[in-house]
Amino acid sequence: MSSLIVVLIVVVAAFFILRTTIRVVPQQRAWVVERLGKYHAVLEPGLNFIIPFLDRIAFRFDMREVPMEVPAQVCISLDNTTMTVDGVLYLQITDSVKAAYGSSNPFTSVIQLAQTTMRSEIGKLHLDAALSSRQLLNTAVAASVDEAAVNWGVKVLRYEIKDITPPQEIIRAMELQITAEREKRALIAKSEGQRQQQINTSEGQRQQDINVADGRKQAEVLRAQGEAAAIQLVAEATAAAIRVIGDAAQAPGGIEALQMQLAKDYIEKWGNLAKVGTSLVIPADLGNIGALVGTALAMVKQSGGQHGAAKA
Repeated sequence: MSSLIVVLIVVVAAFFILRTTIRVVPQQRAWVVERLGKYHAVLEPGLNFIIPFLDRIAFRFDMREVPMEVPAQVCISLDNTTMTVDGVLYLQITDSVKAAYGSSNPFTSVIQLAQTTMRSEIGKLHLDAALSSRQLLNTAVAASVDEAAVNWGVKVLRYEIKDITPPQEIIRAMELQITAEREKRALIAKSEGQRQQQINTSEGQRQQDINVADGRKQAEVLRAQGEAAAIQLVAEATAAAIRVIGDAAQAPGGIEALQMQLAKDYIEKWGNLAKVGTSLVIPADLGNIGALVGTALAMVKQSGGQHGAAKA
């Protein structure tokens, strides 16, 4: 019975020793081993052996990328406006030894450094710039934290702002500002449309006036040309009539016929003179019809003589 108990104790002790000696490290993990309280080695993924009672696993690190939330914090902008900012930090342990001994808690250190850096970067910008410069803030925080986290064995891959929340009073003021800006743009667009409409109307009226003026000018030119042509035709017809009368006066009996016609026309005109006006101007020799007829005949003879000379 006692021998069985001894065998059982030996088996349990051997199992315990093997269990503490053999260590299987998962993929993308790093275990830091201390021997007698001092750093000894880093166990890589796979099968590893340590010395029981002398070695111990002091730290276990996940070497994969780890997303960590950065708690919301109140930041003050350059124009003394408060806002609440939170984000997500993506980290990866690249040196397990530095992560074990460079800081008591590397993740907490990185998060606190990210918060202080964000407050500093927000303090350099006005509210409007801070709200519209997320990518700039993300890059600045990631670069600053990554530079400091090298001593902690941590690589900062990127930082992303989740939300920037100004106070409700600022949000309402911004909404009013946006509404006013939209109304301003609408009024400007409307005035520009009216201005363009007035320009188009005035240009159309101007072109219409020019067309009307050109039409009137052309009409006056055509009318003047027509009147000149009519005067020329009347003058030519009158000249032709006078030549015909002169030729007729040179023929035998032409003078007597011309005297008779002149006397007849004179009497008719004199008879109609009182019908067309109330005031009459009577020549002194009005009763001497023969003298008037003689004067007319002399003019006819003179015209006939000139016409005959022209023919000769």
